[in-house]
Amino acid sequence: MQAEIIAIGSELTNGEKLDTNSQWLSTELAAVGISTHFHTTIADNLDEIAIQFRLSAERSDLVLITGGLGPTLDDLTRQALAELTQADLVLDEKSMEIIEAMFQQRSREMPERNRIQAMFPQGAEPIQNEHGTAPGIWMEVPRIDGKSVCLIAAMPGVPSEMKPMFYQSVLPRLTHGTNMIRFARINCFGVGESKTEELLGDITSRGRDPEVGITAHEATITLRIKAAGSSLEECEQKISETHTLIQERLGEFIFGYEDEELEHIVMLLLSQKQQSLATCECGTGGLLSYRLTEVNGSADWYAGGIVSRLQSTNKYLDSNSEQETVAFDAEGAAQIAQATREKFDSDYALAILLDPQQSWQDPDQVPQAYVALANRETEWVEEIGLTVNRAIAKSRVTKAALNLLRRNLILQ
Repeated sequence: MQAEIIAIGSELTNGEKLDTNSQWLSTELAAVGISTHFHTTIADNLDEIAIQFRLSAERSDLVLITGGLGPTLDDLTRQALAELTQADLVLDEKSMEIIEAMFQQRSREMPERNRIQAMFPQGAEPIQNEHGTAPGIWMEVPRIDGKSVCLIAAMPGVPSEMKPMFYQSVLPRLTHGTNMIRFARINCFGVGESKTEELLGDITSRGRDPEVGITAHEATITLRIKAAGSSLEECEQKISETHTLIQERLGEFIFGYEDEELEHIVMLLLSQKQQSLATCECGTGGLLSYRLTEVNGSADWYAGGIVSRLQSTNKYLDSNSEQETVAFDAEGAAQIAQATREKFDSDYALAILLDPQQSWQDPDQVPQAYVALANRETEWVEEIGLTVNRAIAKSRVTKAALNLLRRNLILQ
């Protein structure tokens, strides 16, 4: 069975809201062996929605639609489904009674406009909505060839209404795929997207089973594994074998799996070793300390941090240096890291030097940043060339600092 998901609403196409429904539905379908081949987002335009419905009904076995079932004039899903089947909209008395009862329970008078929510294309089946006033719609639409049908389920766009409706009334109607589908993610840092593909070689080749895709987000590389099999065990075996191959080829670039971020791994390692960390940030606005304190249990191992301009660090760190300001270079980063560790009496300290006033337009000048790590014996410093979009510079430098600590903790 080949599925397609359509999200309807001008608020989605103009960027006001993000379509999370389609992602969620794709994952739920994959769990029962149904593969999703198309995602489509359409504005509130009746002609365009009807055209898309006709296309989708011919190319997909299952079409899931979210949005456009409200009572307002821009809610057009039911009208477009009626056009698809060239049927009239007819009132379903039972649905009308349920909607009226919901308004009575809230001690409110039902606006006449809500009557449209109880109207369905003739031949369609209403799907009860136990969490809102908009019923869903179930249809089996014959294809042009006359030999097959397309299954269509239209559901509310509100996730808290759509999800229970899918579980209770849509999923039980679907013929589960003959294959199970499972996904896994591997997260990496310190290597670019093209270099990752080069190191992986044939692992990312098209047609491979399981499939492995690569995505990059703010310098984090994520490998997406999709395995299909006749059983959950077969899928997990394929994923495990691919995990092993990827580990062999990427090694220390891999830091975590699924939703794990660098800060989660760093805090886990610190807790395992019963060691503490302090930070000093210049130019990041406190992003490093924010990431660390978002981790559950971080208060046990995060001693504290300073967010400062470079010119003011000595004032906060009680540095013994006779310099009024610390230099924006590797030596300055190391000096700040060690002074931070001493101030907080921590086992480790991370320092970040990022000058947000650097020129990002001059092609002959590559913006620089420094990250430094100090323990009770020595310091390590990395110079980072920020040949990236300025908007993600803070995130990239923060991750580089965390990765510097991660590598050091692993080698202990």
